[in-house]
Amino acid sequence: MTDNYEDLLAVVLGRAREAGADAADALVYRSASQSVSVRLGEVEDIDRAESRDLGLRVLIGKRQACVSTNDFASSALTDLAERAVAMAKEAPEDPYCGLADASDLASGPYPELELYDGIEPSAEDLKARALACEDAARAIEGVTNSSGAGASFGHGQTWFATSTGFAGTTAGGRHSTSVSVLAGTGTGMERDYDYHGATHLSDLRSPEDIGRTAGQRAVQRLNPEKLSSQKAPVIFDRRLASSLLGPLSGAINGAAIARGTSFLKTKMGEQLFPADVTITDDPYIPRGFGSRLFDGEGLKPHAINVIEDGVLTTWILNLAQARQLGLQSNARARRGTGGPPGSGTTNFDLGPGEMSPEELYRDTGKGLLVTDMFGPQINSNTGDYSVGCSGFWIENGAVGKPVSEITIAGNLLDMWGNLTRANDFERRGSSNAPSLRVGEMTIAGN
Repeated sequence: MTDNYEDLLAVVLGRAREAGADAADALVYRSASQSVSVRLGEVEDIDRAESRDLGLRVLIGKRQACVSTNDFASSALTDLAERAVAMAKEAPEDPYCGLADASDLASGPYPELELYDGIEPSAEDLKARALACEDAARAIEGVTNSSGAGASFGHGQTWFATSTGFAGTTAGGRHSTSVSVLAGTGTGMERDYDYHGATHLSDLRSPEDIGRTAGQRAVQRLNPEKLSSQKAPVIFDRRLASSLLGPLSGAINGAAIARGTSFLKTKMGEQLFPADVTITDDPYIPRGFGSRLFDGEGLKPHAINVIEDGVLTTWILNLAQARQLGLQSNARARRGTGGPPGSGTTNFDLGPGEMSPEELYRDTGKGLLVTDMFGPQINSNTGDYSVGCSGFWIENGAVGKPVSEITIAGNLLDMWGNLTRANDFERRGSSNAPSLRVGEMTIAGN
């Protein structure tokens, strides 16, 4: 069968209609990735993966079925379409399923988002980057061992088409470097890490910088103390701050709202954050990790303020979720080859405040700076939040002794309502935030 994927999708959609489908959509996803990991100056693994998959969704009335394959032979595509139609005939009715109206489909011209630089580093290039990163970390005085370093790249391209006339393609890539090292000896050893990723290799921090930062962080954590249980302000370091946005994007997802399982289901139009906070979801940020030209149903997305002046303004919706809730889709559908569309955010950002991190520490006076955490527990029905963590105690407005074996807890509504932002915003993923202070949390220590 042809490797022209636009033609391939047209063939698949045609065969679905011939097999009895009223409507259909299909996508091909092709990807390639390579990574090299090293430890103590020696290569441990070199991995490369390449894949291509095709997913087909067919609709018969209000029944739908999804199938996928990596066999692109002509006879296999006929079998795929016939199997999908047979499955749809046996599926239960879904009153909310359906394709987008042709008049609502995205069309060009599209903005240039620069999501892939076309660079595929060789295994030797990746090895050199990983080794340089680990060497820089191990050169920090006090670092005694390494958990390893890695360098990787990956890129993917999606072709998507519907029987209602949409056809489009998107591509994206990512380069990354990471390292984790240990400082100290025996039972007093402490571990820390650093990582950076970028869609363009030219935007990636140098491996030496990443390594030095990881080594310094590990040494700074030596000889931690335990805290007594108390209530105090808690500052989430920038590399962790976006973790406070994850529960928000999940709680406003149309699936959770439609099922009634979100603790925010009755909060539309209410103030959840301080009045100076706006949280955006913008699909058109150049080189953004979540940027896209169209959503998983062929609709054109627009930037939205999910939180505006502290107030919740919208849910994250695909077409089916919007129909169920009596609303309009905001083109946040996500689509894989194995099932019907879901929904999700694009570039989900809480922007910077005015104080530097150091000014935020001084303004805090006394509290906890969290620099690492593990095992967050969130009750999706109530918003109750707890997480194990380590970091540093802030005393007299300055970062002081390292602390560990702590659990912090609160309710997300209370936490969000008492946020203060630093000015150190940096785009590191599809969800981003500066260092954030929560006015008060319960700290469980000794």
